[in-house]
Amino acid sequence: MLVVHGGWVPGADRQGQLALWAEDPALPLTTGSRAQQRAHPFAVPAESLLTALTESSDDVGDALAPATTGTQTLQLPGTARGPLPSPDTGAEPATRGVRLGAWNVPVLLLPGDSALTALSALSDPDPAGSWLAGSSLRYLCVLAGHACDLARRGRLLPQLVTEAGVATARWRPVLTGADAATHRDFATAMPAVVRATGGGVGPTLRDAVEALVDGAARTVMPERILIGHRAGAKAPLPDRWIAALTADDPALPGARPGEERDLRAALDEWLRAAHEANGPIRVSFRLLEPAPETDMWGLEFALQSAEDPSLYLPAAEVWAGARFPGLPPRPDETLLAGLGRAVRLFRLLHVALHDQEPAAMELDTSEAHEFLQQAAPLLQAAGFGVQLPAWAGRKAVGLKLTTRSKSRSGGSKAMADSGFGLDELVDFRLDLVIGEAAVTAEELAELARLKVPLVRVRGQWVELDDRQLRAALKAVGKRREGELTAGEVLQQVVDGGEEDLPLVEVDADGMLGDLLSGQAAERLTPVPTPPTFQGILRPYQERGLSWLHFLSRLGLGGILADDMGLGKTAQTLSLLLAERADTDSTSESSVPDFLQPPEIAPTLLICPMSLVSNWHKEAAKFAPSLRVYVHHGGTRQRGDDFDAAVRSADLVVTTYGTAVRDLEALRGVHWGRVVCDEAQAIKNSGTRQAQAVRAVPARSRLALTGTPVENHLAELWSIMDFCNPGLLGPAKRFRRRFQEPIEVRQDEDAAAALKRATGPFVLRRLKTDKTIISDLPEKNEMKVWCTLTPEQATLYQAVVEDMMEAISGSEGIQRRGNVLAAMTKLKQVCNHPAHLLKDGSRLPARSGKLARLEELAEEIIEDGDKALVFTQYSEWGSLLQPYLAAHLDRPVLWLHGGLSKAKRDDLVERFQNDDEPMLFLLSLKAAGTGLNLTAANHVVHFDRWWNPAVENQATDRAFRIGQSRNVQVRKFICTGTLEEKIDAMIERKKALASSVVGTGEDWITDLNTDQLRELFALDPAAVR
Repeated sequence: MLVVHGGWVPGADRQGQLALWAEDPALPLTTGSRAQQRAHPFAVPAESLLTALTESSDDVGDALAPATTGTQTLQLPGTARGPLPSPDTGAEPATRGVRLGAWNVPVLLLPGDSALTALSALSDPDPAGSWLAGSSLRYLCVLAGHACDLARRGRLLPQLVTEAGVATARWRPVLTGADAATHRDFATAMPAVVRATGGGVGPTLRDAVEALVDGAARTVMPERILIGHRAGAKAPLPDRWIAALTADDPALPGARPGEERDLRAALDEWLRAAHEANGPIRVSFRLLEPAPETDMWGLEFALQSAEDPSLYLPAAEVWAGARFPGLPPRPDETLLAGLGRAVRLFRLLHVALHDQEPAAMELDTSEAHEFLQQAAPLLQAAGFGVQLPAWAGRKAVGLKLTTRSKSRSGGSKAMADSGFGLDELVDFRLDLVIGEAAVTAEELAELARLKVPLVRVRGQWVELDDRQLRAALKAVGKRREGELTAGEVLQQVVDGGEEDLPLVEVDADGMLGDLLSGQAAERLTPVPTPPTFQGILRPYQERGLSWLHFLSRLGLGGILADDMGLGKTAQTLSLLLAERADTDSTSESSVPDFLQPPEIAPTLLICPMSLVSNWHKEAAKFAPSLRVYVHHGGTRQRGDDFDAAVRSADLVVTTYGTAVRDLEALRGVHWGRVVCDEAQAIKNSGTRQAQAVRAVPARSRLALTGTPVENHLAELWSIMDFCNPGLLGPAKRFRRRFQEPIEVRQDEDAAAALKRATGPFVLRRLKTDKTIISDLPEKNEMKVWCTLTPEQATLYQAVVEDMMEAISGSEGIQRRGNVLAAMTKLKQVCNHPAHLLKDGSRLPARSGKLARLEELAEEIIEDGDKALVFTQYSEWGSLLQPYLAAHLDRPVLWLHGGLSKAKRDDLVERFQNDDEPMLFLLSLKAAGTGLNLTAANHVVHFDRWWNPAVENQATDRAFRIGQSRNVQVRKFICTGTLEEKIDAMIERKKALASSVVGTGEDWITDLNTDQLRELFALDPAAVR
């Protein structure tokens, strides 16, 4: 199968070109001349790629008609032997000797004008399965959708640019307010391959967005903006320019220099004015509902921090002289200037500007509706702050679904206390609701007749939409009550009604109501701990077992998303034991057919390689009666021997990598269940391992993950589509209906609908919730501030001066590499001079961090405790381990990625079971997940990865079930260095921390040179 990638090649015309290339890791490594060796060995010939893509779909074929073949030199990661296959192929990543290298790749090139059509056609997966989109191509497809959204919302302006020496009419995006934040998110998330031609993040993203927005504008704009005769070649330039904005050819040859200069100046001023509101302090507007018995609305003015919206100062207080940090010297002038700009977007503001000190104004209901519908979106898009009532923007008219269980013959309930069948019939009724109140058909008709856009309905203000009212009146005549199966009710809830008439409330009784309300785990009749389970399940774990058991009986899949350390492994093993106990207890009972246990087929459990031993040992400990077969490694069974091993097993444990390699063998087995542990491994639906896991047939599926959504909602769709294929519809529909409204526009209605659709299939408990688990000790986190020694400070300053010179003199991918190299060197200096110099020199008395670790380690050992010490650098850990062992005269274990599985297991076993106080030094990448190290009650992050999720996962090696003592977590930070400054950035943006730094430190490469100089600069207070 081909993995198709996308990149953006900058061009002199500011549009650039879309480059498509593919790899097939099955191709052999090539040898030969030096020129031949620089050819990417896995790259597919451009002609073969074009054939594979065009044969998959007529739409793709048409979109790629303008494509030409060529060769591009890409900077790609590799080793001395050759380039690495991309992660999208499912290949295991290399960890040693990886560096960027130039590789010649055959590509398909499309002009920027044709890129939008091509990406739209390539956004749907290949139905034939001959190719799949790599992360870079998927990124560009999402970027194309964003460009279309900008064009649809009018977030663009026409411009006059010079391309190849010719004046050209183009559309350019206006990125202010929320759109500017989205643009920064796209820069942060850009895969390296997209900019591998050397354009750098900023130039590449700008070229791509501008080309895609221009293409989107020409798609959504009418054929001719102005009706009338087309401007001829000798017509004035402004007339020709207007025509060229929607013409196939945007070029304006022969433009007279004076005309071109004047038109360009006016258009540049227009674009500059559009960006004026995008500053650190913005004017904000707050719409206030009328007081009871009145119809006059209030519109309050204020100044607000764009960085921290909680810093909010009403205009009345501005005029009274109040201030908050960051305000300009004359905040009253800022307020007046902002109101002056805003009056162009909301004409009624001129009334308030008649006052010398404008602070607020009154609006009648029609004016308030104009502000809601027209002015508020324009103001918000232009960078102004806007605060509206909670109900604003929501669909006021919706449907309420009510279901009631039917009685069986003999008067018993169809839904017994222990479960129900999806084919069971229930009575249903659909009611129309406005806001939170049900309305009759007569009331609805009266509201439609009055044509009032804002009305009070039973004391609550709602905004009525003509399309919704028409849809509601039409729905009145449809079937609104009768019988449905429980399965049909479930599908209606997931579908969520119609676009203009959403399902806003569900009222169901019995177990169907428990399932749909998300309370099934709390209210189902508990399944007791199986007698063959060697241990005691906590109450919340028994509830989890009951929920899993319930879904399994129905053939439904679920996501057990309990926090790390809450015992997902124990709950899963108890489920397998409970099912086997069911075969004995119900074999001769009168339990209804739909509650009879399914045939007990083996369960396939797929997990990361690091967790194979953990599952094997946990099964032996908690469920020794289960027959476990580990299918992994070079000695794993094949052919008939594999079939025999599966038949004699209750649980088969394998890895994601093995699942890809042995897919055909796994597909040939009738599995009772497929379980994915650390299911974030399949969060990217286009990867080979995600597709392989989906292809394994099973009666039911279960995903185990503490992080069902790490960065984007598409990850939730991917995991849900594994658990219940097709339930959430195709990815494209999910993106349009949920992902874009929630992520781009923070649509609360869409978020509520998604929660209602996925809630029945996701069980999420947090270990910090005392109602879940009250006996887990506390986790106390603290920052440990360390100073630099004079030697460290001297080295730090030298690195800054040397690297800033290299950064300021480089561009594109070279600049990015220099920034990351500077980051690494500065962090190494903060660790220890010997870490940077790599000269084998002595360690004592040369590092503030090491001195603090020595003091802390001595205290821990003296108290008889154990500690985990995490570092992201294996070479530093190798220096630190023998030094600490000699200094403390105690064992210091060292776990890193170069150890064999057996050695890792031995180290974990020793640390957990040896009573002697000791330290466990761990590489963050090798040991950040999958290990149970509750013998430690101290965790030290010696150097930071600046990714809160990664640090929390590492901390949770100790802070999990089985921990009986409070856990002390210390994060070492060198004062006055980039470590302190990045920590401050994260603290200021904690709500956005996962998206801003979700990929580690790559986001820092997007800072300009002045920002980097400020970030890297050494504070005098750093030295002791």
